[in-house]
Amino acid sequence: MKSPPQGVKLVLEAVCIMKGVKPARVKDAASGSMVNDYWESAKLMLMDGGFLEALKSFDKDHIPADVIKKIKPYVDNPEFMPEKIKNVSSAAYGLCCWIRAMEAYDRVIKVVEPKRLKLKESEAELEVVMSALRKKQAELKEVMDKLAALDADLQAKKNKKEQLEHDVKMCSVKLDRAEKLISGLGGEKTRWTAAAIALGDQGDAIHGWRETCIEKGVHVSAKFKLESVLGDPVKVRQWNIWGLPKDEFSTENGIAVDQGRRWPLCIDPQGLANKWIRAMETEAGLLVVKLTDGNYLRTLENAIQFGKPVLLENVLETLDASLEPLLQKQTFKQGGALCIKLGDTTVEYSEDFKFYITTKLRNPHYAPELCTKVSLLNFMTTPEGLEDQLLGIVVAKERPDLEEEKNRLIIMGAENKKKLKEIEDQILKVLSASEGNILEDEGAVNILQSSKILSDEISEKQKISDETEIKIDEARAGYKPVAHHSSILYFSVTDLANIDPMYQYSLRWFLDLFVRAIQDSQQSDELETRLTLLNEHFTFFLYQNVCRSLFEKDKLLFAFLLSSKLQLDTQKMSHTELRFILTGGVALGENLFDNPDTSWISDKMWGEICRAEDLGGELWQGLAQAMIDNVPEWKKIYDSTEPQNELLPGGWHEKLDVFQRIVVLRTLRPDKLVPALTHFVAHSMGQRFVEPLPFAIEPSFNDSNATTPLIFVLSSGSDPMASLLKFADDKGTRVETVSLGQGQGPVAQKWIDEGVAEGFWVVLQNCHLAKSFLPTLELITEKQLVEGKVHRNFRLWLTSYPSEIFPITILENGVKMTNEAPKGLRAGLLRTYTSDPISNSEFFEGCAKDAQSDASSVLSFGPIGWNIPYEFNENDLRISVRQLKMFLDEYPVIPFDTLSYTAGECNYGGKVTDSHDRHALMTILSTYYNPEILEEAYKLSPSGIYFAPPPTDYKGYLGKDLQEAGLLLESLLSTQSRAEGGGGASFEETIGGVAQDILERLPPNFDLEQVEQLYPQDYFNSMNTVLVQELGRFNNLLSVIRSSLINLGKAVKGLALMSADLDQVGKAMFDGKIPAMWLKKSFPSMKPLGSYMKEVLERIHFFQEWIDQGSPVIYWISGFFFTQAFLTASKQNFARKFKIPIDQIDFDYEVRDAEGDTAERPDDGVYCKGLFLEGAQWDHETHALGESDPKDISNFAVFRNYVCPVYKTLERRGILSTTGHSTNFVLDMRLPSGHHPAFWTKRGVAAFTSLSD
Repeated sequence: MKSPPQGVKLVLEAVCIMKGVKPARVKDAASGSMVNDYWESAKLMLMDGGFLEALKSFDKDHIPADVIKKIKPYVDNPEFMPEKIKNVSSAAYGLCCWIRAMEAYDRVIKVVEPKRLKLKESEAELEVVMSALRKKQAELKEVMDKLAALDADLQAKKNKKEQLEHDVKMCSVKLDRAEKLISGLGGEKTRWTAAAIALGDQGDAIHGWRETCIEKGVHVSAKFKLESVLGDPVKVRQWNIWGLPKDEFSTENGIAVDQGRRWPLCIDPQGLANKWIRAMETEAGLLVVKLTDGNYLRTLENAIQFGKPVLLENVLETLDASLEPLLQKQTFKQGGALCIKLGDTTVEYSEDFKFYITTKLRNPHYAPELCTKVSLLNFMTTPEGLEDQLLGIVVAKERPDLEEEKNRLIIMGAENKKKLKEIEDQILKVLSASEGNILEDEGAVNILQSSKILSDEISEKQKISDETEIKIDEARAGYKPVAHHSSILYFSVTDLANIDPMYQYSLRWFLDLFVRAIQDSQQSDELETRLTLLNEHFTFFLYQNVCRSLFEKDKLLFAFLLSSKLQLDTQKMSHTELRFILTGGVALGENLFDNPDTSWISDKMWGEICRAEDLGGELWQGLAQAMIDNVPEWKKIYDSTEPQNELLPGGWHEKLDVFQRIVVLRTLRPDKLVPALTHFVAHSMGQRFVEPLPFAIEPSFNDSNATTPLIFVLSSGSDPMASLLKFADDKGTRVETVSLGQGQGPVAQKWIDEGVAEGFWVVLQNCHLAKSFLPTLELITEKQLVEGKVHRNFRLWLTSYPSEIFPITILENGVKMTNEAPKGLRAGLLRTYTSDPISNSEFFEGCAKDAQSDASSVLSFGPIGWNIPYEFNENDLRISVRQLKMFLDEYPVIPFDTLSYTAGECNYGGKVTDSHDRHALMTILSTYYNPEILEEAYKLSPSGIYFAPPPTDYKGYLGKDLQEAGLLLESLLSTQSRAEGGGGASFEETIGGVAQDILERLPPNFDLEQVEQLYPQDYFNSMNTVLVQELGRFNNLLSVIRSSLINLGKAVKGLALMSADLDQVGKAMFDGKIPAMWLKKSFPSMKPLGSYMKEVLERIHFFQEWIDQGSPVIYWISGFFFTQAFLTASKQNFARKFKIPIDQIDFDYEVRDAEGDTAERPDDGVYCKGLFLEGAQWDHETHALGESDPKDISNFAVFRNYVCPVYKTLERRGILSTTGHSTNFVLDMRLPSGHHPAFWTKRGVAAFTSLSD
């Protein structure tokens, strides 16, 4: 740049002047004279690499005055202003600012520098003066320290003189106090010595534990009790007075409630925790609420704020979400106060607040997330606690003097121990609070001396009380057999709840019966005789009261339950033998002996006989060999119509007792277990325990009062309303009836309100249908039906089918009754003829035949009667009878078809959902709605003797007997606990062994890829597709079985968590059943576990042979998961071969029962084997259906003519799957028969691919 802007030149000139750069002399073009030119010099300066650094390090403190003088005109020049220079060049702007800064700094420094120099001179002078001052101060301090030391020494001498004078005075005082203290604490020596010994024992136990930990692992001292560590004996004694049972388990629960960090949730079906908490917290102002209360949150808010205890009772398996902060104690500070959020409200939280939760559920299933927020405690009564309670009751009634004195001593003992504890605490408090030497504390010594006097007095009184209490306990112990016997009865009653949800009985109800039995039983001066009379009376009295609320099927079960529990307690019965009767034993291996006669001894029977030898001891050894050696004699028992009354051959009858003979009967003839168990109960308990008890409303009514609901537990076909209305009419009482359903809750509430006030009866029917109203009903019975608020003539009657939703409190506190439909045709006819409207003589003339009993009685045969049990009742009969009379009156010719349609398709048929059941129903009705019925020669049965099917025919009732025995054993098994394995292996050992056995036998999964290569999809052979699909289903089943057994094996060893699913698998295996987890992936089966696993392995073997050897000539139809797919594939092969639409093809059937008939593969269709007949047999001579032999389920091939349904299992019913096929029904087959099809329909003839054993 030759001619830069003026502003740039101006700036650079100033920089050159400041840095002392000389200008060049050049000729001015305008004047022609020589002038200074800084531009060339500036360019050279700018080209210098250290230019910027030179500016930064410029010596600003020593700028020459002539330079400042030369710069001054530039600074004063208006064109030299930074703003103007910036417009010309940003670089020049920076240099301009630098020049101006240097000039300004120079001006300031010329003013400040002289002052700085003056400051330094002044500071130097000050330092000289201060040095002299510090020297003088040090000299002064030295003098003062010497003076202070002399003063301190003087004061120490004075203090020592005073202390010596005080010590001389106190020495005599301490000697006196020491004498008092020694005598005062001498009384505590005995108790404290005993405590020291106990602590020493604990120390030894801890020492032993530590040694064992080092050597072998953790060891727990046999002497350890939670009560001894965390329990306060005085407090525990007070809990017992308030109602907490005295057993160790209940005491530990009390400690958990008292000292636990979480709020307790008590499983309390008998109300023990509820009663204890109410008594314990009464003085604190306990508030009791339920989740069904409309204002329970408001009550909680007030209790939390004012520190009141709250009892939330009768909760179910879930809690209100608004309680979440309270359960987790989510408190926080707000405004300096401790608060908690409850719902949408924030309330102040008092530290005195307590929260208790109880449930009446016997076996609730709480979610894990709830269990972690509460302290879940089981307050179910224990045998020891109940026995102590019953002992107190019986002694109070038999020897009131003893019980009164016992209770007085208990209360006095609790008070004495409380006072002793208070004294001990006071002594320890004084000793611990005393500072320094206690001999110097005169007040403490006086307290200890007075405590000693009071302690000696109390200890002496307590010693006398303890001696008296021991004598009373010895006298009370004579009544312990009654208490023990009655506690066994109580737990037998509570086991019934496992069978039916309506079998709920409260402890209070049981105790009331116990008191009544004590009062009503025969008296005797001999204690032993009196106890025997009382036990016998109470046992039967309890049986009577329980039985009126049991269904007929459960009355024998209850009697046997009582008998077995009592005999197990006296060791007259073995746990292992009882479990064998219930399950038949669990085994998967091969039998030790070969079956001696397969013509009548089934594999199941022989397996049970062999397993019976393992029941323990030498008693059962040789049973299988005895049967092998004497097969004909044992077969006589098998063929007998009353095998329970036959003598066992080979000396076994004498060798075994009555119960053990039933073990043998269970293996040979399980269908006769019911009469055998009936005989056993009669033999062990008395004949009256097996005799039917007549139904009557009056005894139940007499046991009730205005606050006690009366509950009719309904069964199929029962309707107690007619009997109830007649009973009310006899009493002259008004009755209002409400059939509960949608919108009927307010109506029921209205009638109850009026009935309570006026004293008439209210009947609420079908409570099981009113789920939403039941909580309200429970509230009514608890809050409204209270003594003193109800008219004494009021009664609340309820009817309900068994239901899980029915309130437990109503069941426990109400009087329950069952009123079942008559059992058998004769009883059904008698009841029909004596019921409305047939009992009316005028009405009876129009209708004299009955089909109701026939239809209902068929139910007792189970699936061989109806596939699905239907609830036919008296209303169905009444409607049909009235329609019958109407048609008879209005039509000149009896319209049999119309009558059959209205009764079979509408009245009864409206409840029938199974097509085969509908066909059976219409077949039964055709026997009655038949023109021939008007002829005298017409009979209702082939025998010509009866007007109804024979009710006691042996062959017909075999299936019924088996079903009744099976139901009885199933119900009994549900009442047994896992701990009742007795004598044999534990629950964990048993299921662990069975799981390992199954795993060893389980084959690996099929290789589907390899099978698909061997049997690829073929348009003309659909069986390849069926094979691959079946193998896939078996792989799923094998995987589930294998994984569950592996995890179960780890769980029983403690190596993995025992989940709910695994627990159910283990329980099923322990009971010899198929686990539900397996059945979800399995083919349908009703077999026990051992037979099921055998069938699984057989099916797998069948398919493995198919893979290895090719498609079989004869297909085992029982081996398929999805039988319908196999049948469809066979149709599809035929359709594709002959090019016929598959929907135009149906099966025909041909029996190939001659030898060699199935040697070659058929050209079309398939050969099948593995079907079983029930209700008939295959006659090889006539090649047609024939009457079945007793106890026989016939094995056959295939047939035609009679349309016979084929099912997978004996259950005969299933559900419609997603494929559109039933899970059980396979197809209908046509079978040749010489009889009318109705002949076989009435017998329930069907075919099956799998049996139940």
